[in-house]
Amino acid sequence: MATARSFGNYDLAAALADLIDNSIKAKATRVDISFEPEESDVVVRIRDDGAGMDLETLKIAMRPASANPQDEREPDDLGRFGWGLKSASLSQARVLTVVSWCDGAINAARWDIDDIDDWGMEVLEGPEAEGLLAKPRKSKSGTEVIWTRSDRVLDRDVSFSFDDSLTYAIAHANQRLSLVFHRYLAGELERRLTISVNGRLLRPIDPFMTSHDATQTLDADEIKTASGSSISIQPYVLPHFSKLTVEEQERLGGPEGMVRNQGFYVYRNKRLIIFGTWFRLVPHGELSQLTRVRVDLPNTLDSEWRITVDKSDAQLPAALKRRLQDVVRRFNRRSFSVHRKKGVSLDRPEVQSVWLRYVKSGQVRYRVNRDHPMVASLLDMDSISGNADAVLRLLESYFPADRFLADANGVGVNQCPTSTEEFESLVHQCVLNFLQSSDGSLEVDEFLDFIRDVEPFSSQWTYTESYVRKNTAKKWGMKNGF
Repeated sequence: MATARSFGNYDLAAALADLIDNSIKAKATRVDISFEPEESDVVVRIRDDGAGMDLETLKIAMRPASANPQDEREPDDLGRFGWGLKSASLSQARVLTVVSWCDGAINAARWDIDDIDDWGMEVLEGPEAEGLLAKPRKSKSGTEVIWTRSDRVLDRDVSFSFDDSLTYAIAHANQRLSLVFHRYLAGELERRLTISVNGRLLRPIDPFMTSHDATQTLDADEIKTASGSSISIQPYVLPHFSKLTVEEQERLGGPEGMVRNQGFYVYRNKRLIIFGTWFRLVPHGELSQLTRVRVDLPNTLDSEWRITVDKSDAQLPAALKRRLQDVVRRFNRRSFSVHRKKGVSLDRPEVQSVWLRYVKSGQVRYRVNRDHPMVASLLDMDSISGNADAVLRLLESYFPADRFLADANGVGVNQCPTSTEEFESLVHQCVLNFLQSSDGSLEVDEFLDFIRDVEPFSSQWTYTESYVRKNTAKKWGMKNGF
């Protein structure tokens, strides 16, 4: 049982997800998770309104390796090894208690890692089992899993207080559960699943942003395996960041950003297993960051995909590599085009473009717009030596036009920012230039009015406005004008 603590690669979110899998199998419609701090410990309770278990079923569920991974299972069964309840719980706590009720009876069973005598498991019935619940039962049947002596729930970094560590752990778990079970939370199946954490309902995080008008849903594909099972492939191209708000972009990218989260999103029975990987078929890149491919597997393919006990990893079967590689390359071209087509027009006189186009004697020339606010600021700072203007004239005179035309007709050219970080650095610099030209303080609306007709901000206005409003006081000390 102590060894079971090291099965898989569980963190708090993965452990909770494994227990929610059991609730789904039990036909639950609601799962309530609570964290109850007690001195230096935290008691975690996971309650569902599923079918519940009688005493014999509970004993079997608490038995280590209670299922044969080779057995045929129901289509909605998200388990495999018969270890999930035990390994997930013991990865976080030293005491696992399960209380379950159905058909008018209530029973409980407990494993205590520090008090296992000849594989003895404590069993309680009736009022004794009822007394383990912190809140009265509201459903006719259900199950509550209780973790105590939770020595691995929190990161015990001494630089963080207990409360801060708990807050961070809960926030991370909320984000991950909202992603892993987003199709259940959104009611994509016959029944909608509700999950609450400390009374707060989780909202689904759709990694494909299917409800956004700018999301491209490409043609689906289906692959038949040698065993006769079907794998569904559904690719999406996400909106360019210029069509999103900062909040939408952060929700899509998560803590690790858009580039890290591109790739395959593998689901088993609509439960997310692994995401943000190309299985080494193609490299991660800036231009492919908008491509995400949903892969739906039935639970009959667990062995072929080598899904791990903690359901956090899978391996692509060798027989599918060539087929999926062709699929990915075809879809990634659409992602590249979203970036490459995100250019700016030079024919809008009301907008301060970065480049100006001149036609003289049938020849076209491009010059850097000296009146662009950021360029003008640079020239003002270097007005004495004139070096800045000389460098601009050098770049204009020796622009590689022949190579540019060859690339444009061949592999394609992308000059616009492909990441939010790159774009945000331009916003920061524009703010600094504006502050230098003012008295050091300004109104948000005043600044937004100033850059509304300035490229590249004008053509990326949705993101620009939300980013400026979110970061005004925190980063730049600007006053909110609303």
